[in-house]
Amino acid sequence: MVSAIRLFTSDNVLVLTRSFEAGETIEVGNIRRTLATPVGLGHKIAACAISQGEKILKYGAPIGSATAPIEPGEHIHLHNMKSDYLPTFTLDEGREFHHTP
Repeated sequence: MVSAIRLFTSDNVLVLTRSFEAGETIEVGNIRRTLATPVGLGHKIAACAISQGEKILKYGAPIGSATAPIEPGEHIHLHNMKSDYLPTFTLDEGREFHHTP
């Protein structure tokens, strides 16, 4: 079973295809990463070291920036990245995006 996928060759993240416990190892091609913390289905982990301020690439496009250095195999989420898009778009209670210039 595939444990994670790299959606685009230039992506610096892998997307998990199932939930993982701390200590489990993920292999994608020649990339092998052991998780330090539990990470849920559909979440991202670093495929390589990512420096603070570096763009997080998913789908071959930047989806945010690292707010701290991220180690290979580390969970990437709101604790160590910020969206480059949400400051100008908000999600209201009706789950619709509204532009806020």
